[in-house]
Amino acid sequence: MNPNSSFVISHFTNPSGEVVFRVSGWLDGKRIRKNFPTRAEADAERQILEVQQLQGDTGTRTAITRLTEDQLQEAEAVFGRMAGQPRSLSFYVDFALTNYREPERQRSLADAVADYIGAKEHEFAQDQISAPQMARIRMDLKRLNSHFAGKTVADLTVSSLVAFLGLGRPGMKTYNNRRGILSTFLKFSFQRGWIAENPIPKVPHYRIRRKRGVAQTFTVAQARTLMEHFETFEDGRWVPYFALCLFAGIRPGVPHGEITKLNPEAVDLEAGVIHISAEVSKVREPRQVTIQPNLAAWLRAYPLEKYPIIVGNFKKRRERFAKEFGLTHDVLQRTFISMFVAKFRSIGEASIQAGNSESIIRKHYLDLKTTAEADAFFGILPKYTVALPKPVMPVLSFAAYPPPGAPQQGGLDPHLQPRTGAHPRRVAQHHGLLAGRADRAPSGRGKMTNFSALIVHRNNGVSQT
Repeated sequence: MNPNSSFVISHFTNPSGEVVFRVSGWLDGKRIRKNFPTRAEADAERQILEVQQLQGDTGTRTAITRLTEDQLQEAEAVFGRMAGQPRSLSFYVDFALTNYREPERQRSLADAVADYIGAKEHEFAQDQISAPQMARIRMDLKRLNSHFAGKTVADLTVSSLVAFLGLGRPGMKTYNNRRGILSTFLKFSFQRGWIAENPIPKVPHYRIRRKRGVAQTFTVAQARTLMEHFETFEDGRWVPYFALCLFAGIRPGVPHGEITKLNPEAVDLEAGVIHISAEVSKVREPRQVTIQPNLAAWLRAYPLEKYPIIVGNFKKRRERFAKEFGLTHDVLQRTFISMFVAKFRSIGEASIQAGNSESIIRKHYLDLKTTAEADAFFGILPKYTVALPKPVMPVLSFAAYPPPGAPQQGGLDPHLQPRTGAHPRRVAQHHGLLAGRADRAPSGRGKMTNFSALIVHRNNGVSQT
């Protein structure tokens, strides 16, 4: 007999005189008295009553069920997770059975990432994506694979992806960029049946509001200081790079920017145009950039035949002065676009020259400048110039033209002679050395000709160049 039991077994004599074994006690506030003909049956009943009492104290109970022990434990666990939910278990089970689709075949995340990168490398080989984009895809998917090591693609849930994208508290633009790469990867997986549903639409995307007209650019003073510095730095070998990026808006990135792929033959000083081919252009569209007069002066002073556009070990050497001059990756092109718009008052023409859409210029590249700033910017000229060959000028003798009052010599058609005592400029113009009215621009302003190269020596009657 269990001395600690709440139920006791005793002998009891019925009114008929029969002796039985009685189980008595209290259960859930009710008195229990049951008679059994044998001691064994009484002991069995007492054990049942003790179990029921124990279940009442712990919140458990005995029930007849067809569930196995594991199923009972899972059912209890599910009900525990549903505490406080507004719907019944049957509702959630019905919803899952209606909406969930098992993946056609399971694929480990590592294998899926390898397949996706292989597909992108094929696109890269076909020149469909750029090298920086390919590098970013590899880097971001390597992080994804490391974070979810040993998982399948189907194991990626909305909550786990949101947590992954928020690691390190990235900026909103960085977050959106990472989400974009994940989106294309999960779309790739969905198309191959590795996931039944793409979770990326439920992953939030940040809408970034930018203030237009406040892009980071150089002031005129900063641009002038930059160019003056590099005229004397390392014998001016950096000048062509900065002149082309700052005064023509060529994308300055190295090793994958437009400036890296630009051939010197594409810079046509005679025509005043830089030809950007589709292979060079970031947006894969050809364009022509007009060479502004100050850029022409820089390129004549530092010709590309002598000064290469990109110097050796560029990135490492550039880091030494990038911080000093605030050389962020797009500041040179942004400065050109902003100054161009201020000078010519046309975002449309700036988009053609720089190879950006008007909306992109407004959002990311435009810093409002004044016309005076733009004029000063496009007036930045080299201080140290390379000696240029003198223009070929015909030798003009003034011996045939007598001084005032002297008689004219024969042999000359008086209709073709300038008047006696004419100014040397008039004489030169008469013989076609200077531009006349036929060369005048529609505005009425005559084209400037380098008359200063014509040095007239009246004493000996000979013009020298």
